[in-house]
Amino acid sequence: MVTLIAEDLLLLLLDDETGRGPTGLDLRPLLGGAVLLELALAGAVEPGPRSAWGTSRVRTIAGGAPVEDPVLREALTEIATKERSAQDLVGRLGKGLQERLSVRLVERGILERREGRVLGLFPTTTWPAADSRHEADVRRALEAVLVQGRDPDPRTGAIVALLAAVDRAHKVVDRAGLPAGQVRKRAKQVSEGAWAAKAVRDAITAATTAVTMTVVAAGVATGS
Repeated sequence: MVTLIAEDLLLLLLDDETGRGPTGLDLRPLLGGAVLLELALAGAVEPGPRSAWGTSRVRTIAGGAPVEDPVLREALTEIATKERSAQDLVGRLGKGLQERLSVRLVERGILERREGRVLGLFPTTTWPAADSRHEADVRRALEAVLVQGRDPDPRTGAIVALLAAVDRAHKVVDRAGLPAGQVRKRAKQVSEGAWAAKAVRDAITAATTAVTMTVVAAGVATGS
């Protein structure tokens, strides 16, 4: 089954039983970062030089690879309209993406849509698992990298790096008795991209830095 990196992340982070995302984590920048990184891995965009503040501006690649998925096509159009920072883009590209991807996964029979009410008053929608086979395959690939120490392919490496950016890598795999800190350390090693070509390393750095900065900034604003 062909899925986006963002869809795989969503499946990993939604609770299979309740259909809810992790408490206290805004998924928008993470999903936006996943779309940005997928475009980079496809050879459609690239990060420019990093500024003194550690951020990169993202640009399309002239004659770059075409993308077929409508989510990726729309994101590519957004990037082509104006060169923006990676931090700006992860927020823009993540807007409304969780529900849109959830609906797509319902259409494929992977998730179920449930409507309900909180306190009998406020409408709510949850997305429990309907078929967990694809999600299980993704988890096995992650466990091979994070627990067994195998080198990742670019897609799995991207997922690990994005999970590490929000400190969730150790929570989505069966650690097989390994301490959480050891899995975190391995995720950080993978996110540094020694296994990847320079273009992939640069894309991972730009996307994950942007996600981390956005999540931290949101947390500071909420705390204030």
